[in-house]
Amino acid sequence: MAMINYSTILSPLLAAIMIYSVSANFHQDVEITWGDGRGQITNNGDLLTLSLDKSSGSGFQSKNEYLFGKIDMQIKLVAGNSAGTVTAYYLKSPGSTWDEIDFEFLGNLSGDPYTLHTNVFTQGKGDREQQFKLWFDPTIDFHTYSILWNPQRIIFSVDGTPIREFKNMESQGTLFPKNQPMRMYSSLWNAEDWATRGGLVKTDWSKAPFTASYRGFSEEACVVSNGKSSCSNGSAQGSGSGSWLSQELDSTGQERMRWVQSNYMIYNYCTDAKRFPQGLPRECLSA
Repeated sequence: MAMINYSTILSPLLAAIMIYSVSANFHQDVEITWGDGRGQITNNGDLLTLSLDKSSGSGFQSKNEYLFGKIDMQIKLVAGNSAGTVTAYYLKSPGSTWDEIDFEFLGNLSGDPYTLHTNVFTQGKGDREQQFKLWFDPTIDFHTYSILWNPQRIIFSVDGTPIREFKNMESQGTLFPKNQPMRMYSSLWNAEDWATRGGLVKTDWSKAPFTASYRGFSEEACVVSNGKSSCSNGSAQGSGSGSWLSQELDSTGQERMRWVQSNYMIYNYCTDAKRFPQGLPRECLSA
């Protein structure tokens, strides 16, 4: 079957809407959308913190919408006893048939590792979970979590190491998010009913407020506003930095991803035959 060259098809559009931004100022690039003051931007816009107490969590979103891009964020997760908390970092489109690309960090008791939960939704359909333990303590320092989303694939990376790839297999009947612009969102919230050991371990509110910290947000993306380019003069900022549009994993990237999945993956929907009695999803059979 002939392969579609998305780069050729999209190049006239991308010439108008490609933008590159490495941001050191959250004031310019995001807005805190909920939490009644529990989200704060400090250090002249270099640092953003979200907090959670028994009354409420907090969250923010990007000012831009993206139709393909590479989004990076440095995050330092809630330290100590974070059981019951979830720190979410994801791309999502609006509406009842939304697309979504998820990182979710599920808290745990002191000394026990976080669970990193990933998922991909297309037209409101998800059920594509893969979960990992991290190979470092994500609460001591900042680490970079990246979503690369282009017409051929989605790659989840941690500190530059790919942990998951979700390929476009529409030709085989698998839905892939490629038509709906998405914003970046992040939130810190209480999910003690399910987040830690299936809800067996509850949030210890005596440890509140819980705080997650953010810095180093960057976006290299096709930015869309009201269906029009944000680069109205067509100058295509960062046009020399558009390799993400056709990026794929080379042999080294594939090897590093296999290392992570062999040593740190704790759940893969593609191996959960009991969950899919009618047969595994098509993308699992083609992987």
